[in-house]
Amino acid sequence: MRKELLVNAAPPETRVALTEDGRVVEVLHERRGRQGLVGNVYLGRVHRVLPGMQAAFVSIGLERDAFLYVEDAAASPEFDFGEDEAEKEPGAAPSPASRARIDDLVKEGQEIVVQVRKDPLGAKGPRVTSAISLPGRNLVFLPGSREIGVSRRLADDADRERLREILQGLSADGGFIARTAAARKTAAELEPDRQYLTALAARIARRRESAAPPALLHRELDLPLRALRDLVGDDVDAIRVDDPATRDRIVEFLESVASPLARRVELYDDGAPLFERFGVEAEIENGLRSRVALPSGGSIVIHQTEALVAIDVNTGRYVGREDLEETVFAANMEAAPEIARQIRLRDLGGLLVVDFIDMEDLDHRKTLFEAFEAELARDRSRTRVLQISEFGLIEITRQRSRGNLERVLTRSCPCCSGAGRVKTDLTVALDLRRALLAPPNLFTPGETVRVRVRPGVARVLGEEGVLADAERALGVRVEPVEDPALREKNFEIERG
Repeated sequence: MRKELLVNAAPPETRVALTEDGRVVEVLHERRGRQGLVGNVYLGRVHRVLPGMQAAFVSIGLERDAFLYVEDAAASPEFDFGEDEAEKEPGAAPSPASRARIDDLVKEGQEIVVQVRKDPLGAKGPRVTSAISLPGRNLVFLPGSREIGVSRRLADDADRERLREILQGLSADGGFIARTAAARKTAAELEPDRQYLTALAARIARRRESAAPPALLHRELDLPLRALRDLVGDDVDAIRVDDPATRDRIVEFLESVASPLARRVELYDDGAPLFERFGVEAEIENGLRSRVALPSGGSIVIHQTEALVAIDVNTGRYVGREDLEETVFAANMEAAPEIARQIRLRDLGGLLVVDFIDMEDLDHRKTLFEAFEAELARDRSRTRVLQISEFGLIEITRQRSRGNLERVLTRSCPCCSGAGRVKTDLTVALDLRRALLAPPNLFTPGETVRVRVRPGVARVLGEEGVLADAERALGVRVEPVEDPALREKNFEIERG
């Protein structure tokens, strides 16, 4: 599989795309003044403790207080690093979060060092943890912890044991996690990460000593460097950058942490824009639509709600050849890899429910589940998949810490208040009729009442005679005025 990282740096926005065999699988955005907070370390002050919710509000200098759950206030980290779900050293003590109470762990007015785990969402402030984790390319450092862990994505048991022995021999005031990129790395190759991360932890500690809450102690890397750290491994064939200054920063960063990869950085200076040339712009537009077409004629419908993401598979124009079961199986197997790609592309998180077309054959169900699970395994975000249900549903939980594609690039529709649907022209015309007849009625008999409406509503008013009885009842003449620019309101009533 050929992997490429594309970096489009055009202030005030920087975008990064990861492609696999020419297909876009991840897109990340960062805009000036709207950088994410995930990974930032703050010295905060506990503002309020809520025993009933087993959580606390922490002031870290933002508009809204951060939210600290009891499990995030415990001393033991949870090994939550995007693509790495680490397995603890055998025999490690269980997390104290399972038996602690929030009011035993923090008190109002207490100073506390926290790290942002999730960006603010809607009216919610950021979610923070007191278990600090500092990621590098190959290792994650856990200041003040004694935990040793290895990413579960490393399947080779011998390599896992070898890495554990290396981590146990590292001298530092903290624990270490071996990330996926550490596979087959020697102790000497991991040493630069150890030096960088322990020095970073020391700088944070020094700032903590002289700072007064609320204060920012450490800011996470910006998008281009963060993408290099988290997305770029030895299997990435090319890194294309369309801005010379950003290219130089990337080369400098790679020279210090992974010098062989620096030679794979290319300055893109062709005529067509980088994201246009590699089809990223089209994928972004498609990623904002609810329906995804499949080559056979079937489709996938993706609908995000407050509680979950519902994904439905439809056969559409695909009718197969002879057997219904085989037709359904083929449609599901075609949809599975595309669903997995769309989950990554859109960065869908939380609870996802995939409604595959129901199949009777148990072997078909097993084959589909295994194929889908294999596709999801490419995702660097932590996922948990339940077996396919009797009704053809697969439930997935997927970790996400930043806003997904839809939330970053869109807002609630002003016409339908985010409902995703708008009223029909006839419904608007009937609403207008009721508004004219609603008391208190201040119209003067004989006057002309102008109503500004969209062209489609004006046609309905002329064809349906919707306002005839209202005009008779009020003793007025209603004159529709077409206004194509009328978007946020369905109609406006004017006197005179």
